[in-house]
Amino acid sequence: MRWDNLAHSAGPTGLIDAGVVRTRTFDTPEFRGITFHEVHARSILNRVPDTSRMPFRWTVNPYRGCSHACTYCFARGSHRYLDLDTGPGFDSQIVVKTNAPELLRRRLASKRWSGDHIALGANVDCYQRAEGRYRLMPGILSALRDHANPFSVLTKGTLVLRDMELLRQASEVARIHVAVSVGFTDHGLWHAVEPGTPAPRARLRVIRTLAEAGIEVGVLMMPIVPFLGDSPEQLRETVRAVAGSGASWITPAVLHLQPGAREWFTQCLRRSHPSYVQCYDRLYAGGSSAPQWYRKRIDRQVSELAAEYGVAVRAEDDPWGDRSGPARGRADEPVQLTLL
Repeated sequence: MRWDNLAHSAGPTGLIDAGVVRTRTFDTPEFRGITFHEVHARSILNRVPDTSRMPFRWTVNPYRGCSHACTYCFARGSHRYLDLDTGPGFDSQIVVKTNAPELLRRRLASKRWSGDHIALGANVDCYQRAEGRYRLMPGILSALRDHANPFSVLTKGTLVLRDMELLRQASEVARIHVAVSVGFTDHGLWHAVEPGTPAPRARLRVIRTLAEAGIEVGVLMMPIVPFLGDSPEQLRETVRAVAGSGASWITPAVLHLQPGAREWFTQCLRRSHPSYVQCYDRLYAGGSSAPQWYRKRIDRQVSELAAEYGVAVRAEDDPWGDRSGPARGRADEPVQLTLL
């Protein structure tokens, strides 16, 4: 692997600024077939380039790779930098930054740190199955709480409820929110494109629980999957379920297929829905994004349904809902918060 010779290097090390501590496997049903690469990272705060249209400038990613195995995950391409494949390797070769909480606490205490918003889970899910064993998030959340630092959490994982009290405490001293990803409620589609995640209905229960605890929680209705999850009936059912869960807001976004993810998504699509492969080739002929006319149509449909069911709509590039008027992103430049 790319970091094999980095343990004693002080020079630039690409995406993993670390040396491997050890590689482990666990003979338990939930971790069978997964290899964990425990690394001692040298840094944990990642700066988002100023040219990016991301609505935040700093992220924390305690893991790389994700056992949620979402076929469309935009982070798949980054596994190439570790000399790992973007298909099964992304799902089963998980990098664990074991010292993430200590590194973050040290950085937040620095006089150079200005207290900017930090996004957790913007690359891969910080509440994937590995978190149940490594328990990195309690230390990370405690550090953010103790320094009253604003942050957001994006997840598909039900494990976030384990840390609900920490989230509640943090919300008393800083502006925070949790965003749960629920792009659809269709059970068959869930099995096809998000095989390692908790079911959408389980995520809706997470939203309800967090909302009842007084924690701001919204829904990233993404990805909306063309042809498989975009019928008027499917969109209505998803928005209705989100509104019924107690979510404060909803942010819709159409499937985005970046290099690395696109190849694996197409391969999986060929197995599960082969008749749609050519449809996708045509729809995404112009690049990673669906055409503007299609995205505008979906945005309009979801916004109308949200108004009908009484849930606010937030733009992708407005995570705090600070703008007045209807929330909208620029249709010709979609912002990818994450597609886990």
